[in-house]
Amino acid sequence: MIIRAFWLLWLILALEIWPGNALSGSPPTDQAVPAGAKCPVCGMFVAKYPEWVALIVWQNHDVSHFDGAKDLMRFLLHPERHPSGQDRSQIANLYVTEYYGLKRIPARLAWYVTGSDVHGPMGHELIPLANEQDAQEFMRDHAGRTILRFDQITPQILSTLESSGATP
Repeated sequence: MIIRAFWLLWLILALEIWPGNALSGSPPTDQAVPAGAKCPVCGMFVAKYPEWVALIVWQNHDVSHFDGAKDLMRFLLHPERHPSGQDRSQIANLYVTEYYGLKRIPARLAWYVTGSDVHGPMGHELIPLANEQDAQEFMRDHAGRTILRFDQITPQILSTLESSGATP
């Protein structure tokens, strides 16, 4: 009986401290963006554009909110321009909001379309899609130019998006 009580107590404590568990509330991917959250790259109020939100979840459970995948990538690719007060090695997870279902998905698993006729809060945007089929459909429907994976996004691609909306 004492052993069973010990294991039950251990399970409750483990669930309570596990990130994104049922006892501590919903995970950051399901939570609404706080009204005062500002994008650390451009300073825009992120809650105004929930369909574009991108997130960094830090190992200490803090969350940084971005107004789109493009600013998330700017933050990641140009740490010297965007100091965060957090050690970048302490990033636990990255999320983007996928275009069709408006659900937050892991940023590293998304497919990104550039050069389309769909603009985000800051103009031309990296449009995150959940899978390759959705990305190809989006390309056809919205005059997209390129499909990229997370690791293919470079400072040069971001620069091109910012200046003209075209992609190499």
